[in-house]
Amino acid sequence: MALDFDTQAVAPAATESSKLKKHFGRFDILFFLICTIVGVDTIAAVAAAGGEAFTWMVIFAIIFFVPQALLFSELGTAFPQQGGPYLWTRMAFGHLVGAINNVLYWITNPVWLGGTLAGVAAYALREFFNGGKDFSTPVYYLITVPFIWVAVLAAVLSFRVGKWITTVGAFARFVLLGVFVITVIAYGVQNGVHGLGASSFLPTAGGFVGLIGVLLFNFVGFELPNSAGEEMKDSTADVPFAIARGAAFSFLLYAVPILGILLVIPADQVTSLGGFVDAIKSVFTVYGGSIASDGVPTLTGAGAVLGGVAGIVVVICVLTSGVTWIMGSDRALAVSGYDGAAPRSLGVINAKLGTPVRVNIFSGIVSTLVLVLATSITGGDAYKFFTAVLGVTISTTLISYLLIFPSLWKLRRSHPDTPRPYRMPAHRFLTILLMVTLAFAVVQLMAPGAGFNWFGKDFRPDGWKASEGDLYLLTELLPVLAFIVLGVVFWALGTKTRRENLAMEAELKKAKAELGPTFH
Repeated sequence: MALDFDTQAVAPAATESSKLKKHFGRFDILFFLICTIVGVDTIAAVAAAGGEAFTWMVIFAIIFFVPQALLFSELGTAFPQQGGPYLWTRMAFGHLVGAINNVLYWITNPVWLGGTLAGVAAYALREFFNGGKDFSTPVYYLITVPFIWVAVLAAVLSFRVGKWITTVGAFARFVLLGVFVITVIAYGVQNGVHGLGASSFLPTAGGFVGLIGVLLFNFVGFELPNSAGEEMKDSTADVPFAIARGAAFSFLLYAVPILGILLVIPADQVTSLGGFVDAIKSVFTVYGGSIASDGVPTLTGAGAVLGGVAGIVVVICVLTSGVTWIMGSDRALAVSGYDGAAPRSLGVINAKLGTPVRVNIFSGIVSTLVLVLATSITGGDAYKFFTAVLGVTISTTLISYLLIFPSLWKLRRSHPDTPRPYRMPAHRFLTILLMVTLAFAVVQLMAPGAGFNWFGKDFRPDGWKASEGDLYLLTELLPVLAFIVLGVVFWALGTKTRRENLAMEAELKKAKAELGPTFH
């Protein structure tokens, strides 16, 4: 193999990369993307904003979703090496920035898995199998802790096996959301719909501020398959194919169910935690059940059976969301480990499985700690727990993209001769548009209503009181600051590896210069 020093073909990288196997084909990438982007845990958080949520979703699809897809089509084909988003940021801005940004990118996922995803899974099981009654704390942990470690085990498995888990997750979304839409139609025919006037779809400033964070969070993830870039069979052809089709499927899988929720449940009855599950229960009464005068649905007969099946599929969907992100972000962290931007002990690929088992286990431990700490801090308040953890998850994720996005601009200047099978059009304008949109979203996530009505009724997350604004700000800001410090620590711990890599690279360059073009 001819050595390419820009892609770190030095001893640690070459050693670990040799353990990777190419199992990632075109349709594997497509289904992986659908599983990555379409998260049923946030559908209701969008629908809770009412009719304008649909309008803003369309607007952000145009100004954010599509430009992001174009950007990652270029980066994913021009720089297809393992580690994707970490590698692009490190090549553009150096090891320190790469280390900090990669910690933000990675840690989001164990936080999300142990926080929102585990919570949604428990809520679905509560509604369909426990009569809507809260689980006791021990039972809650008996559900959520195994949920976390099943996801970790799925990520540990060889990609040859693991990719089928994400494929199942993609088809679970097709089935769940497809059946939901068909049932919404049947419900509307049988019971009518509460209706949404044209005025409810008009966008407002309050809706913009309240929705920008969760909508952008829903629309990120096109880069994730490139964390396994060297496990792809043909990244040049398959990445643009998967991104184009994944974008279309993902938009539809969000838009149609959200519109369905808006048609069958009044916006003031939709909660960010359980709105989608509640909507399923409401429309499934057409198969057996009723809705009380206070809007609470009760399923009986076939409705209860089908509702139970739907509840299990919801759990599969949120589980596979966590699996895909853990698979991708853990690979990026492992690459940073053998590249000198994290402890070398994390930069190890299991020779038998071809997966970063050490990082997978590390993610599972972090996720479990997040679950326990967040549950304790919020006193078991599910809604407050959900909104606080979701806020941290979204803000941390979006902050990482503030450095991933401009890496395209920088790499065009620093690596102009790198072949680019696909080039993003109007990259300067579109990158600036993405950055400005992201920056505004991050501010509003950490300080809801800043510049408008700080922590006011129209901006305050579910479960929080007007007097708790400062507490909410601390729950959002302190974790991000802690993650940045952890990134610096990881960079410092990677110093020895960086020095070894530089020494090896210097020796290889010297050998190449002495032996000329015959050196391989």
